[in-house]
Amino acid sequence: MLFLCNFKLKKTKALKMRTVEAFALSLFLLFLVKWASSDSKVSPIRDQFLSCMSTHSVSSFMDSKILIHEPDSRLYTDLSQSVSQNYRFSSLNFSSEKPILIAPPRTESEIQRSLQCSRRLGVQVRTKSGGHDYEGLSYLSSQSPFIVLDLINLRSIEINLREETAWVGAGATIGELYYKIAKASKIHGFPAGTCPSVGVGGHFSGGGFGAMMRKHGLAADNVVDARFVDANGRIYNGRREMGEDLFWAIRGGGAASFGVVTSWKVKLVRVPEKVTCFTRYLPFTQNMTKIVHRWQSIAATLEDNLFIRVIIYNSGGSVQATFQANYLGGIDKLIPLMNEKFPELGLRFQDCSEMSWIDSIMYFNWKKGKPLETLLDREQRYNDLYFKAKSDFVKNPIPETGLEGIWKRFHEVESPMMIMEPLGGRMYEISETETPFPHRRGNLYNIQYMVKWRVKEIEEMQKHVRWMTLLYGYMRVYVSGSPRAAYLNYRDLDLGMNKAINCSFEDASLWGMRYFGSNFKRLAMVKGKIDPTNFFRNEQSVPPLIV
Repeated sequence: MLFLCNFKLKKTKALKMRTVEAFALSLFLLFLVKWASSDSKVSPIRDQFLSCMSTHSVSSFMDSKILIHEPDSRLYTDLSQSVSQNYRFSSLNFSSEKPILIAPPRTESEIQRSLQCSRRLGVQVRTKSGGHDYEGLSYLSSQSPFIVLDLINLRSIEINLREETAWVGAGATIGELYYKIAKASKIHGFPAGTCPSVGVGGHFSGGGFGAMMRKHGLAADNVVDARFVDANGRIYNGRREMGEDLFWAIRGGGAASFGVVTSWKVKLVRVPEKVTCFTRYLPFTQNMTKIVHRWQSIAATLEDNLFIRVIIYNSGGSVQATFQANYLGGIDKLIPLMNEKFPELGLRFQDCSEMSWIDSIMYFNWKKGKPLETLLDREQRYNDLYFKAKSDFVKNPIPETGLEGIWKRFHEVESPMMIMEPLGGRMYEISETETPFPHRRGNLYNIQYMVKWRVKEIEEMQKHVRWMTLLYGYMRVYVSGSPRAAYLNYRDLDLGMNKAINCSFEDASLWGMRYFGSNFKRLAMVKGKIDPTNFFRNEQSVPPLIV
């Protein structure tokens, strides 16, 4: 009798769980966001997709007349801004149609069903976390029809100080993660990027540079588990279920090539209660060139607590250099260290500020003194609407004459920028095959080039893209080669694009080797196992290699 009673209870509980899941799916369908033209070719496909989704739910919760709504203001505005910022992308590299739907799932089962219906109807999927993909591949597509899975509702963050870990929803931003950590502890942090509105989904899966990478490695180096949904809708409850090959691939190889990561488990790192930051501005002089040249030789060799990056830009028609630093310690230790290792910079006590780790995040984001809640603003964007970016890795110091050639080119356009971030430290200790990110020992620093413009005209776009192309060509002799390396999170479609649905491994290697080096083959082999039909594909996705 007791057994029968327990059985009934379990059965009732299971029924309630199915009812709750069905109700949740119904709500998801009610909030599916339409962002598409009224094109007669699109509407039937959209209707078929919604019909497919509705068949998985309980009919009593459904009302087909209210499944399609006018665009939700936040989602619509967010995506519109993203597309607007990448105007040159759709004009230069390929023309993208609008998605037939923007779907903001709230549960893994909703993602599962979205993928199953997409496969059944031949609809492509783009997965958007924060929307900062430099080439817009999280929300644009040359292959139509497609939907966008906007993961904004999957952004819960659970901090476990006993384990010193955190589970982070794939739709959360770096800023939201930082904020949660800071509210829970004064001695914990996480080594990720400096732009708080970047989504963790793309940032973690592409590597994740940050001001503590010399001490703790990339964001991806500190991921210890993940939850994942594959092309068949199978949900993997963690690393053990997905296997080490797939877990390896999504930590730096671009998870969008393999499936949908729904959450990440990361290892928190210890930080001192006080860190020191400084910013030194150098005007355009011969001395500026000599100091930047010297920085190249010492930045990667300094103790791993110290991160000094250089930002080159054109200010009011004159090129300037800004040295921005984060030191995991006090001023009393930093000043003697700088006097010994980098006296050329002339760092003074008054140039430095001691602060908490979380305040250093605000400092590096040029938000010093602002409330911490600023980190929760998902809408932080560049004021300039349009930009083109590229990246490089430097193995040997660029000579002073080479630097002067860069300065000359920076005087030719209004808003150029070049950010140079040093490696060394922990970055050199991790093997180039430990994750798909291979740019470790032997690289002094990374360069991110960017040029921005405001006027939405083809001529203006072409002018700035041409300038970037010429600068990139000029830099060829000073950076890595065979192949010339690039960083996935500074995505660049100029390196190459997949032209067909069944793009070959050999063709994709033209760009893949530049992001991943010899790891590209292993990535393609993992792809061949988890997604052999190449359902998850985009203009720069890893193709399946079946051996």
